[in-house]
Amino acid sequence: MRHKSKVLGEQRRDLILRTLQEANHPVTGGELGDLTNVSRQVIVSDINLLKAKNEPIMATNQGYLYTRANERVRAIEKIIVCKHAPEQTAEELNILVDHGVTVKDVRVEHPVYGDVRASIMVSNRQEVKAFIEQIEQAQATYLLNLDDSGIHLHAISAPKQEQLHDAEEALKKAGFLVE
Repeated sequence: MRHKSKVLGEQRRDLILRTLQEANHPVTGGELGDLTNVSRQVIVSDINLLKAKNEPIMATNQGYLYTRANERVRAIEKIIVCKHAPEQTAEELNILVDHGVTVKDVRVEHPVYGDVRASIMVSNRQEVKAFIEQIEQAQATYLLNLDDSGIHLHAISAPKQEQLHDAEEALKKAGFLVE
């Protein structure tokens, strides 16, 4: 329900929070801006204020997600170390999601900034395709390019330990897993 006039302050943040809690998919800053009749920049500030109040909101390349505590408990998480060329990113991500794994983020060690992390949040081939298309359309650089070695880490999760194990074995077979 779009508001005709600008929704102000705390009322807007309450509406954003309710919208994210009720959504079963990521909601973009633009959609939230349209809903509340404010700019995307105002939404970004509101999201930061909500995060400061310990609301479990995650920014992904597809929009904002409200992460429910019970969803986090069910998944088994792990950090893996990978190495490949940028043009092999889709192959790497598809190997993971094909095993029922969610790729939460990518991390690299930068010589000046230290650990640099970006949310990915892909769990199926359609989301991988959309992520790759978004990188290409923006002509953005993959984070793995920040390290000359191509070494990067991923936080991954799956409902079962076997899925993580099988995904790692497939990455090892493809030559992407660093042990």
